[in-house]
Amino acid sequence: MWRRAISRFLTLGALLCGTLLAQVPVPPLTGHVVDQTRTLTAEQKQAIEQTLSAFEARKGSQLAVLLVPTTQPETIEQYALRVAERWQIGRKKIDDGAILLVAKNDRSVRIEVGYGLEGALNDATCKRIIEELISPRFRQQDFEGGIAAGVQRMMRVIEGEPLPAPASDKTAEALTDLTGIIVAGALLGFVLRAIFGRGAGSIMTAAIVGTATWFVLGVLSLALTASVVTMLTTW
Repeated sequence: MWRRAISRFLTLGALLCGTLLAQVPVPPLTGHVVDQTRTLTAEQKQAIEQTLSAFEARKGSQLAVLLVPTTQPETIEQYALRVAERWQIGRKKIDDGAILLVAKNDRSVRIEVGYGLEGALNDATCKRIIEELISPRFRQQDFEGGIAAGVQRMMRVIEGEPLPAPASDKTAEALTDLTGIIVAGALLGFVLRAIFGRGAGSIMTAAIVGTATWFVLGVLSLALTASVVTMLTTW
């Protein structure tokens, strides 16, 4: 039993050591921009560096950008925490630092925020910055543009400028639903027209389509529009 227990302990220890050794090392903080992937040109890196340096001198908050090929076997969240603990950016006792972390090969992006900035750069705001500004540019292989847009928006949020209202898909959805109702109404109209005649069939169809549109979309103007279009189509 003792031999088995010792063997298990040594095995677990070996696995743990192997995991620790396999972790991607945190690079030293040599500036506001640390690019381990050689994605940014010297000019692009310098431009972002100057922007973040000027912001730190003006506002006090410190932002940094880190590009690594991968964070595996760790998740990007785990690796970002290690980076934050190692770099310790932001002013002491204020903790107003933030790190934009890009794991290029993993296609992952993370904004790690110090406690002093969590009110402005909360999780929802960081998610929107990544999804609306950074990721679309990354998908077009415009990494410098994505990073620049991301840090610009981060700075503006820290300055107190709120994000614009998210683009709503409700209008597009409503138009899609309206089109479907009108098409279905037109098919129904041909049937009612054949049964009740052109006049009565058109009026009945318009009433049914208008009522259905009102119940589905809850917008009177769209209900009236659907009624008129369907009646004209059926007529």
